[in-house]
Amino acid sequence: MRAYILAFPEKKWEGYLLPIPEEPMIKIVEKRLLNVKRIHEVFTIIRKNDLKRFSLHVSNPIGVNARNKLEALQKALPFSGDIFLVEGNMPLVMPFLVNYLSTLFYESYADALIPTWADGSLEVTHAFYNARALRKAVETCLSENERKISCVAKHLDYEKVSIEELIKRNPKVSLSFLKVKTAFDIKFAEENLKKGL
Repeated sequence: MRAYILAFPEKKWEGYLLPIPEEPMIKIVEKRLLNVKRIHEVFTIIRKNDLKRFSLHVSNPIGVNARNKLEALQKALPFSGDIFLVEGNMPLVMPFLVNYLSTLFYESYADALIPTWADGSLEVTHAFYNARALRKAVETCLSENERKISCVAKHLDYEKVSIEELIKRNPKVSLSFLKVKTAFDIKFAEENLKKGL
């Protein structure tokens, strides 16, 4: 199975090469995904003009010209197979959680398995997908002039998995969903990486 890291900035705070503490965040995400049993290859979706910089840190960068994350996905996604999609600002993505979610995904008959918070919000960039179904959902979103990546869920047959229920079983699960946006997030991620989490 392939994993795709979405490292396509739309906002100023999205710095996927930020060092935590010495390694670029994107490199940490890739390393953690390569520790997942079912993931054999990791691809990183980036802006084409960043190809040279990212190629120093990740093994399979895919440079695309696009206006937003949805367009970037449309241009970079494969046409078949199953994939795990994660955003490049989640350096504490937990391999044990991704292993568990992959098992649930293969046991389901849905096009996707998406972790969900109690308030109903979805973690679409921490989820498993059938690539063909995700590609169709992305194309539908773009045809409807949607700009937010979360719209893909409206066009997929997906199963939910409760994040809170997973956290009750193992509190470390919550770390997997940390999105680095501030200096505080960087420090928090650094402290947890030092603990070996």
